[in-house]
Amino acid sequence: MEKTILKSHLGIAIILGSVWGFAEAALGMGLRSCAALVSGSLMTGVALFFISAGWVATRRFFVPILIVLIACFFKLFDALLLSLPVKHGAIANPIFALLMEGLAFLILVALFNKNRWQKKSARALLGGGTALIAISLFPLVKFATGIPACIFPGTLVPLSIFFSPVAVVLSAFTVPLGFLAGEKIRSTAVNFEMVIKRKTLRDMLSPATLVLCMVLLAVIRLILTQDMS
Repeated sequence: MEKTILKSHLGIAIILGSVWGFAEAALGMGLRSCAALVSGSLMTGVALFFISAGWVATRRFFVPILIVLIACFFKLFDALLLSLPVKHGAIANPIFALLMEGLAFLILVALFNKNRWQKKSARALLGGGTALIAISLFPLVKFATGIPACIFPGTLVPLSIFFSPVAVVLSAFTVPLGFLAGEKIRSTAVNFEMVIKRKTLRDMLSPATLVLCMVLLAVIRLILTQDMS
């Protein structure tokens, strides 16, 4: 029984991490024109949706960690597709941001009893507080990657700080949505195991999602590369 639950949690982590990793790359493509402005703050809200959904669906701390690591893997895969070195501002710095978002979320969740997050207002505060901590930590990226955080044109203020209100407000909405999604995933996972009797089919879902997201990312990158050439 314990082994089945562990597999279920791993599957949820792989699926959420894969979809988030793909979404992170796809959103980065769509926001290419403003990538030097508010895109990072928007991605913080997206990140915290997936992190909170994974934690609520399983109530296991290793799941958000694995989700973050899978999203980081997608950034590295994207670097391979773009022929960029890992220590590039478009790769290393976003990975640092993902790690800080996961760390900030786990710190706040660990500090308070899980029953505290039953109210929508508490969930909104969790989202805003997590975003604020992650934003505050991000300027330290220079010490981790050697690449300084981008600054707002004409100022010395990092973009993460300049647009922090956007990230905080957005995360105050996306984390409660992540809680709802996580609760839905938890109930769906139980029904899924009851409906899909064949163990092989159940076990194939998460790796199939990972592969599908990687293929979709590669195809999109290929199409964009051809359009630019």
